[in-house]
Amino acid sequence: MNTKYLLISLTLIVSFSLGGYWLGIQTKNPSKQATISSEQMEHKDTQAPSEESKTNKKDREVLYWQAPMNPSEIYDKPGKSKMGMDLVPVYADEANSAEGVVKINPTVVQNMNVRTAMVQQKELSTTVSTVGKVDYDEQKLYNVNPKISGWVEQLHVDYTGKMVQRGQPLYSIYSPELVTTQHEYLLALKAREKVASSSFESIRKGGNSLLEATRQRLKYWDIPDSEIADLEKTGKIKKTITLEAPASGIVLHKNAVEGEYIKAGTPAFKIADLSTVWVKASVYDYEIPWVKEGQKARMQLSYQPGKTYRGTVSYIYPTLKEKTRTVQLRLEFPNPNLELKPGMFANIQIQTRPKKDVTVVPNSAIIRTGKRNIVFVAKGDGAFAPREVTLGMEGGKHNNEIEILSGLTPDEEIVTSAQFLFDSESRLQEAIQKMLDQQADTSAETKMDMSGGDMNQNKVRTDSTDHPEMNM
Repeated sequence: MNTKYLLISLTLIVSFSLGGYWLGIQTKNPSKQATISSEQMEHKDTQAPSEESKTNKKDREVLYWQAPMNPSEIYDKPGKSKMGMDLVPVYADEANSAEGVVKINPTVVQNMNVRTAMVQQKELSTTVSTVGKVDYDEQKLYNVNPKISGWVEQLHVDYTGKMVQRGQPLYSIYSPELVTTQHEYLLALKAREKVASSSFESIRKGGNSLLEATRQRLKYWDIPDSEIADLEKTGKIKKTITLEAPASGIVLHKNAVEGEYIKAGTPAFKIADLSTVWVKASVYDYEIPWVKEGQKARMQLSYQPGKTYRGTVSYIYPTLKEKTRTVQLRLEFPNPNLELKPGMFANIQIQTRPKKDVTVVPNSAIIRTGKRNIVFVAKGDGAFAPREVTLGMEGGKHNNEIEILSGLTPDEEIVTSAQFLFDSESRLQEAIQKMLDQQADTSAETKMDMSGGDMNQNKVRTDSTDHPEMNM
């Protein structure tokens, strides 16, 4: 009985072992085949590009070897940089040209926040802003000087700043010479009346000429016509004669004092007509091409915020102030209510006439080196080329645009930001290319000397210059 159970147990154990072995073989072989095929595919996939890349790299020409951390450190052979890093090859199709063309990956361009703009052809104008000072109109200043000596008997205008009108009495003067002339005038008047009935024409003309000469002497002394008419009418000689204001305006200076003896030619009053005023302003020399006589101007005063006065540019002075590099302008503004007072400071804005059909670019796109002006033109596919341009006048709002006289055409795309990085890279690549060209010329000359050594061995030149490293 025990033997029977033992045989049955052995049979079951052997059966389970064989079954497990068989299942293990069936599951193990497909997995191994799949693993082998995938490894072969990966090996095949990786092996093919590697051979292709090796072929492409073999066909591409290496210009020089460059340090990965220092672009200016270049070598003509592979090796280690000064920092101990492996040199990176620079291929001919990846290097920039001698003209300074810079090639940058589009992703890098986006990360650098490079902005571009189109060259436009349009009208260009600007608003010239400056500060001015209100002043008197020099064409409406009047000096009242007596043309005869005498004593000031009475002052009708007795303080500075008083408003006077044309023909208004200023002061009365007593002059012995004036009294004598009045007496002579009355005698000439009576003589003319006596000879008026004479039958001789010469006598009648003599009487008229004597009276006219006396009258003219009074007028030369600025005696008013009303005083002469009153002398003829009354026939009485006046001790004092009243002199009148020659124009309307404000009394700026008063030198006449009542009871004082005043000589002929001494300034007694100075009058300024303020119906129009001048505003003198200064603009920089580079703004002068925009300013022309007759242009409209606007003026605002801090004393009256919100109010704008309108005038015109009347004159541009022909001289330049050396210290400030400015040119002075003269503007005229009407002043009917006498709100504009000499001495006030004002903000001036001159609207210039626009220039038509002008090639315009943003002012931020220009790189000014001192000797030339450079812009970078986008060529597409991450290529940017430097272009030398000739600049004209600045304009636009806040002078943010500039005229291009030559070097660019409309609808070209230019760089307006990060162009200084492009300029640095362009200069570096241009210098490297020149060094490579110079090295190539030196090598060519050396080969020519070696080939001609048999014919002229005494003149063979040995090049002892070592070029293991072209370090900029």
